[in-house]
Amino acid sequence: MEPAKSARNNTKNKKTEKGTLQDPLFPIVGVGASAGGLEAFEQLFTNMPPDIGMAFILVPHLDPSHASMMTELMRRVTKLEVKEAEEGAKVLPNHIYVIPPNKDMTINQRKLRLEPLKKIHGLRLPIDVFFRSLAEEEGELAIGIILSGTGTDGTLGIRAIHGAGGMVMVQHPSSAKYPGMPESSVKTGLVDVVLPPEKMSLHLKSLARRAGGKTRPPITREDRLRKILALIRSQTGHDFSFYKKTTLNRRVEKRMSLHRLGTTSAYVNYLQEHPEEVSLLFKDMLIGVTQFFRDPEAFEALKKTLLKNLQDQPEATSFRAWIPACSTGEEAYSITMLILECLDESKRDLKVQVFGTDIDPEGINFARSGVYAENIAVDVSPARLKRFFVREEKGLRIKKEIRELIVFAVQDVTKDPPFTKLDLVSCRNLLIYLEPELQNRVLPLFHYSLKSGGLLFLGTAETNGKHADLFGVSDKKWKIYQPKRALHPVLEAEWRAFPRVEVHPSIEMGPELQKPKEIDIASAAQKTLLETFAPASLIVNAKGEILYIHGQTGKYLEPAPGRPNWNLFDMVRKGAQFEVRSGVHYALTRLKERHYPGLQVKTNHEYHPISLTVKPFTPTKETKDLVMVTFEEVAGREKRKPDPKGGKPPRDKDERLQEAEKELRYTRETLQATVEELQASNEELKSTNEEMQSTNEELQSTNEELETSREELQSMNEELITVNAELQGKIDQLSLAEADMKVLLENTDIGIIFLDRDLNIERFTLEAKKVFNLIPSDIGRPLHDIRSNLDYDDVEKDSKEVLETLQKKEREIQTKDGEWYLMQIVPYRSAANTIEGVVLTFTDITEVKRTSGYESIVETVREPLVVLDGELKISFANRSFYRTFQVSKEETEKRLIYELGNDQWDIPELRRLLGEILPQNNKFEDYRVEHDFPGIGRKRMLLNARRIFGKVGDKGAKILLAIEDVTCKEPLN
Repeated sequence: MEPAKSARNNTKNKKTEKGTLQDPLFPIVGVGASAGGLEAFEQLFTNMPPDIGMAFILVPHLDPSHASMMTELMRRVTKLEVKEAEEGAKVLPNHIYVIPPNKDMTINQRKLRLEPLKKIHGLRLPIDVFFRSLAEEEGELAIGIILSGTGTDGTLGIRAIHGAGGMVMVQHPSSAKYPGMPESSVKTGLVDVVLPPEKMSLHLKSLARRAGGKTRPPITREDRLRKILALIRSQTGHDFSFYKKTTLNRRVEKRMSLHRLGTTSAYVNYLQEHPEEVSLLFKDMLIGVTQFFRDPEAFEALKKTLLKNLQDQPEATSFRAWIPACSTGEEAYSITMLILECLDESKRDLKVQVFGTDIDPEGINFARSGVYAENIAVDVSPARLKRFFVREEKGLRIKKEIRELIVFAVQDVTKDPPFTKLDLVSCRNLLIYLEPELQNRVLPLFHYSLKSGGLLFLGTAETNGKHADLFGVSDKKWKIYQPKRALHPVLEAEWRAFPRVEVHPSIEMGPELQKPKEIDIASAAQKTLLETFAPASLIVNAKGEILYIHGQTGKYLEPAPGRPNWNLFDMVRKGAQFEVRSGVHYALTRLKERHYPGLQVKTNHEYHPISLTVKPFTPTKETKDLVMVTFEEVAGREKRKPDPKGGKPPRDKDERLQEAEKELRYTRETLQATVEELQASNEELKSTNEEMQSTNEELQSTNEELETSREELQSMNEELITVNAELQGKIDQLSLAEADMKVLLENTDIGIIFLDRDLNIERFTLEAKKVFNLIPSDIGRPLHDIRSNLDYDDVEKDSKEVLETLQKKEREIQTKDGEWYLMQIVPYRSAANTIEGVVLTFTDITEVKRTSGYESIVETVREPLVVLDGELKISFANRSFYRTFQVSKEETEKRLIYELGNDQWDIPELRRLLGEILPQNNKFEDYRVEHDFPGIGRKRMLLNARRIFGKVGDKGAKILLAIEDVTCKEPLN
């Protein structure tokens, strides 16, 4: 696995000539989410300080055909500035940028770049796309956060951020509404912080302070770094002393930031007290930037070079490749796919063997599994996905025939022995993290591993350095080299001295010797007796491979020439070769014993008479396809000398003829049985193959259709969940606004009636019931169907006029009960600026009318005045009346005039005159009254009365009675 990518050389913080900062650095945080993301966004930003000093880029899964309300909804929960991302927008601190719903977004030079969607439907991975660009652009200042969602989007993106030295934070799956994306990210082992969203702000504030330079830990001192590397070496066995110090320092600083440690000495103490932190730091230094077919143009260049080289490869040879620092296997599988494609195009049939090695056991185990998330579709073409992968519930699995071509092993390329006789070595983005001293050891090693005409494939940022004498350039742009000459013998001897490479136990390395078990005396005696009296026997399988030997078999078996093997058919001596093959075949097919007496086996230039027995061997029910072969010498028969010409011992003519007939018969039997079995097997296989092909084609077609539909449905489901969350947020806002409006309308003394364009009632307030006799069931009915309490019949006419002219109409109207209202009719405009009807408002102005009526006039007159209603009850009297007759308001109002005082006003003629005023609209003037009034004595009064209109709210007309005191002007009787 490659060491982590070193921090980029930030030039944005360079000083100008005056010494000021041109563009101060601040972390940029990419936040990805899918289903349930709106709720997680709100939890993340609710307590976020407005001066955090970071920029946040939100990348949710949005429906491309639906306008997003994410920006508006986020403004409700945060004090940070929230904007929808725009093409070329410069990223500023303390801002939140939200991806538009129909775009893919990247970042370049701290400016947002938007592109139209390449895929409207189906599997889209906007989070991976943005996170990768963020990692490439920002390096260690990049921060990636994965929140609630389904699927695996973001998994490849956080790998890039972590490899670039940035920070990765993930929502705790238990707090996520949809835990799919957080769980997929956590399984990578690359996550630095796992927290609920509401608790992430504390970590972000700490990171922002350090990134701003105020509390950033100093670069690790050399002696401190050596101590840290020593701790790693003692615990893991791997030495990073010759790796680039800038890379190592950045990784140490990152771990210090996570634990909020300000000095390297404090971190050294922390490592000593927490051994698990050493393992985490080791993993941080190993996380590589890897993906399928990284730098596609480089792979195309390699493919062209491989096609040329394969033309020179002789037939019946193998193609061997080695991928050191293979991380989690993507590079190894990519190279293998490329090799197979080249073999197909060149129509060559070569055996392929690929070795993928790395120092990280976890990465090697992941590579061995060969299972990757579905989001690798971003890097792997549909044709390659179909050819080299099979879909499973867990994701995409490398096909078995591809996986079997690769051997994954744990190996440190800087100290373990290399593979040899290789046609290709692909080591990309490893050398750039090694010091020159270590590079000078590794490059000659690759030269030693490659055979003449082989290829060395390096990363775009790597070269052959000082070893131009060892490698010639095949493709300068894409760093493809070929070895020039043989390696120095000293180097060859040096590397041969290394121990063997560790290989996974699943790879067969040949038979292993088993330690003999200790036995007791009884077992030893039984064994001796068996060896003495039991004939020599063998247990073999259907292939003739010897599984067990009993007794001395040297007279009957001998090692076959060539590579050592334990096959009975190759080892049996002359004279019994045919019988052994025939007998094993007979025992396996017929499940019966077969006996061959009188065989002559050649041993040490002599023929020994033996008896051969072959029978099925089934010690248990589970044991199948095993055969026991027994060799037994025939006593009493004379050994024969071989024919001097090399033939069999001399025998009479009849005996040789019988033997030939016997062999022919055995041959015919065996051949006949074999032919019959072969024909039956061929027929069955042919039929099965046809059925399987048909079924496979149908299943493949169905699977492709289902997979396409599943991807589209998953993507649509995520988008719909996001849209639903946005709509739910909007509904909550509208519900709150509606509740506020309802409370407002119900607590105001204004009657409101909403009418549609046809003047049908849509809704009304409680106060409107005083004007129109409305009940809840009247909603939807025309206004003219409702009986009103108004002394005004043109409400509907006025409403139609407002609809036609769109001009506001205002009128003071009175109810039949004498109440006064200010009626206003205005057009109702919707949010889309369309006229949807009219709104009628009725404001009670009765009190206004009252204060502006006769009362104010009566109060200004100096003579006593009284206002009487139709029943001659006093409705109102002015202050002069109370002062003149020395009575109170409580004793006067709402009482009959002839009941006042001691009935001094109970004059029949006066009652008659007053009673005729209202019905006949009469009046009288200077009606004389002389009487003794309590408290003021005898007075002579002139009374004047006339009809007046009552004040607003009074029923009918009123009588105004004016009283003039003329006592001083005329003498009393």
